[in-house]
Amino acid sequence: MGNGEVAVGQQETATFGGGCFWCMQPPFDSLKERGVIATRVGYAGGTVPNPTYEEVCGGRTGHLEAVEVTFDPSRIAYPELLDAFWRSIDPTQADGQFADRGTQYRTVIFYHNEPQQQQAIVSKEALARSGKFDKPIATQIVPATEFYPAEEHHQDYYKKNVLHYQMYKVGSGRAGFLKAMWGDDESASHE
Repeated sequence: MGNGEVAVGQQETATFGGGCFWCMQPPFDSLKERGVIATRVGYAGGTVPNPTYEEVCGGRTGHLEAVEVTFDPSRIAYPELLDAFWRSIDPTQADGQFADRGTQYRTVIFYHNEPQQQQAIVSKEALARSGKFDKPIATQIVPATEFYPAEEHHQDYYKKNVLHYQMYKVGSGRAGFLKAMWGDDESASHE
């Protein structure tokens, strides 16, 4: 098995849009010992087949940057993945994420089945009621669409380009926001 995959009996897919996909892969990779099998970054939600990074970044395809998570539901529950998602984004920002603006950087939970849809709704409602945020939760919950893997150099970017990734995460405002919202909790910082 390649790409840090682990052996598994069952598997299910979860897909999330959380702004820059470089920053969305580490939170889920950190859950590999708990039941995440594999992750990959790519594009979802659009209408153009096989979009390129440049097309998606230009906002011309309707896609957004996304992370696809393959997991073993007998080891890690979907709500745990939702929690990792919420702790990795600003769910109140409707026009992108942090320094990245545009629909290609919006936050979306793509559900693959009815249980995922229901759990996502419950999770979003609980977050809204929690009082953690003083603005409405803008994250959308929509049916999963075709997922197109991003170009290879974007996969595991945080491992391949450690310094650039860290500079981007801090410079974009993501790292500071997550620390302010969730404290020093390692599951939130994903350093």
